[in-house]
Amino acid sequence: MANLSGLPDRALCRLVGLAPLRRWLSVIAIGALAALGQAPFGLWPVTLVMVALLFGLFLKVSDWRQAAGLGWAFGTGYFLVALSWIVEPFLVDVARHGWMAPFALLGLAAGLALFFAAGLALGRAPGGGAAGFIGGPGLAEAARGYIFTGFPWAQPGHVLIDTGLLHWASYAGALGLTALVLGGAAALWHAVSGGRVAAVVVVALGLLWPLGAGLRPDAAAQTGAPTVRLIQPNAPQHEKWQADKIQGFFDRQILFTQAGEQRPDLIVWPETAVPVMLNNAAPTLEVISAAAGGVPVVVGLQRHDDRRLFNSLALVEAGGTVAAVYDKHHLVPFGEYVPYGDWLGQIGIHGLAANEGQGYSSGPGAQVIDIGGLGAALPLICYEGVFAQDVLSAPRRADFMLLITNDAWFGQVSGPYQHLAQARLRSAEQGLPMIRVANTGVSAMIDATGRITARIPMGQAGWRDAPLPPPLPPTFYARTGDLGAIVLFALLLALSRIGHRKNARRI
Repeated sequence: MANLSGLPDRALCRLVGLAPLRRWLSVIAIGALAALGQAPFGLWPVTLVMVALLFGLFLKVSDWRQAAGLGWAFGTGYFLVALSWIVEPFLVDVARHGWMAPFALLGLAAGLALFFAAGLALGRAPGGGAAGFIGGPGLAEAARGYIFTGFPWAQPGHVLIDTGLLHWASYAGALGLTALVLGGAAALWHAVSGGRVAAVVVVALGLLWPLGAGLRPDAAAQTGAPTVRLIQPNAPQHEKWQADKIQGFFDRQILFTQAGEQRPDLIVWPETAVPVMLNNAAPTLEVISAAAGGVPVVVGLQRHDDRRLFNSLALVEAGGTVAAVYDKHHLVPFGEYVPYGDWLGQIGIHGLAANEGQGYSSGPGAQVIDIGGLGAALPLICYEGVFAQDVLSAPRRADFMLLITNDAWFGQVSGPYQHLAQARLRSAEQGLPMIRVANTGVSAMIDATGRITARIPMGQAGWRDAPLPPPLPPTFYARTGDLGAIVLFALLLALSRIGHRKNARRI
């Protein structure tokens, strides 16, 4: 360790001594490398090292303004890589929308980087140190999940989803995993710099991995568990609504629904899988039910109420009877609706008003539906699987989560895999299994600890029967939500302030 003790500081001194443009480009590159811990790359050690470098730079800034600039540069690079999939929707109709793709990515990355900037500024003004580095960015990440309807995608803690540390999400959620990343990076920096206490902390944090894996309960499906059929039609988004392709994709799902000698207990189609409105879908639902042999089928489709349009999920029982309907309530801003569109309609700008059918309207909120012998299901549609608070807002605890999605919008490189990883995180947080069915993949059965027990790979059309794993008792996180992590971050920030004042008195 003695041979390495001066290396980090020497390296940072060289970085700090660069011309301003080269220095900020270097920080952007560090942030970009940090994003390689996200799915599908899974290079979490790279994230840890890059965040450790960020911490070293954080220790060298003189005030909160410099800390904010540091956070913004790091965050911009981070989100440019982590959210690179955001260009995919613009490439569905590249002739019309392709020119917008780079502006969308740059704008989103630079905008979300403001949360990193605010976090480091908060951790430094006044204060600093490891406590400020964890507390400030931690509170900023908590805010990112709620402000402007929230967008908690690619949080630093998400790099730990595919590790033995996932179990700790059952206590503190995604923010708890983020605390482990920030704290581990700070400890790593001090350990490499020669800090003995920090070296002990690194070892202690390392022990959380096998401990978490060992504490993870058995959540395997039991003998005689209900069987669920996952239907994945693999309809590319640019072909999904073409007049000469629609019937073919529908027929493919009917074929998959009929297949096999053994009948499952439930069949699930993905988001917007039925190409007609629920309002006049009775003949179509009868065809689906007949193909299922009377087995309940969950389908994704759209419906309208007067001029309002809804992205919905319907439970179809024998004879095509609709037993339950759920309307998506957490919509994608600028993707499914335009914020304040209804208000704009009142002043004469009608092209953006959801109440006039321009985009979707949101449903009343989370709900739980009962599905025969399978129990109570918490339905989620696509984007809603990203938000732990949408799960926590359910009126009662479900026996499993049921997520239907159309990840064809996200391409096939990173977006769908990051979305799948967050589904695993939701299961680990809540102690609930999840049925996840995607148009182009990855469709999966996920047990109550976040393990995938069955899947249909990306870009393949097919079906898969999988037993439904049992739920676990409510986790600590299911009872408390993000409160524990937020209190931890606030306490660390307070400790940072106290430490700063004590040092000021000594001076």
